[in-house]
Amino acid sequence: MIDPFGRRVTYLRVSVTDRCDLRCVYCMSEDMTFLPKADLLSLEELAQVCTGFIDLGIEKIRITGGEPLVRKNVMHLMERLGSLLVPAGHSGPGLRELTLTTNATQLDRHASALRACGVRRINVSLDSLNPDRFRTISRWGDLDKVLKGLKAAQKAGLQVKINMVALRGVNDDELLPMVAWCGAEGFDLTLIETMPMGEIDIHRADQYLSLAEVRQRIEQRHTLTDIPDLNTGGPARYVRCHETGGRIGFITPMSHNFCESCNRIRLTCTGQLYMCLGQDDHLDLREVVRQHPDAPHAVQDAILGAIARKPKGHDFIIDRSVSAPAVVRHMSVTGG
Repeated sequence: MIDPFGRRVTYLRVSVTDRCDLRCVYCMSEDMTFLPKADLLSLEELAQVCTGFIDLGIEKIRITGGEPLVRKNVMHLMERLGSLLVPAGHSGPGLRELTLTTNATQLDRHASALRACGVRRINVSLDSLNPDRFRTISRWGDLDKVLKGLKAAQKAGLQVKINMVALRGVNDDELLPMVAWCGAEGFDLTLIETMPMGEIDIHRADQYLSLAEVRQRIEQRHTLTDIPDLNTGGPARYVRCHETGGRIGFITPMSHNFCESCNRIRLTCTGQLYMCLGQDDHLDLREVVRQHPDAPHAVQDAILGAIARKPKGHDFIIDRSVSAPAVVRHMSVTGG
């Protein structure tokens, strides 16, 4: 699949639910109204659609949410997708990586099963190592439960990357401790700027912290070396931290547009295919799937038509004079 700008699309992020057992302040309102379960693609439909994407050239699938591990029987989907992974060393087309983004609250129960399904790497959203602050950011999260899940992931042999949203005046004093902790635990760390998606209870201008400023702060304590050859096609720009030996990624949707090498598309739990996280144009793939349950080529044709209108990039902006978010849907709906 090649988009209008010559970018090869090989990465699909699939949200399996908009629900979450946390209510992080930059992601959701406290009193969220979630989608009716009848609106969601069934696990069988999700597997069917993912198979179609793989046939078209998708090589990496990341399962997301909300919190994906709260979806009932989600491990059935993971097992099905895991069975589609090509063997190591296989040189032909096919699914090469199956991974997951999670808040780790359910990892204690599922880490070993994820490994058995072929998952080797996971991303864990964690914005504070202070139990009280973690509870404030997530509104009711239990940090001990998250740390227990991370230990289970390590025991199962899963490689962990921590995702931390940098929030001015909230957790920006924990940036250096997080770098040190991730280095000690053997975790990579990715820092992320807050994005103007969905109505939340405060203005994002109060939260926004440029990662250019964050990097300057880290470099007052650590030596960072760019890793220019590490290009995953994703938004992160990576450095090596000399003192810890770990990698740190910077995702900068606001201060530096990262779209020039975008290789990804996103499928929501309701079957809406978004060609760009920061644009509203989408394909209603659920309608196509349900109108043509026995015609996979109709689904693939619709997908190719959507790829042909993938935009060059997003138009995110955080401006105190603008009250509405750049994109109405919450991050939890699109799956990050």
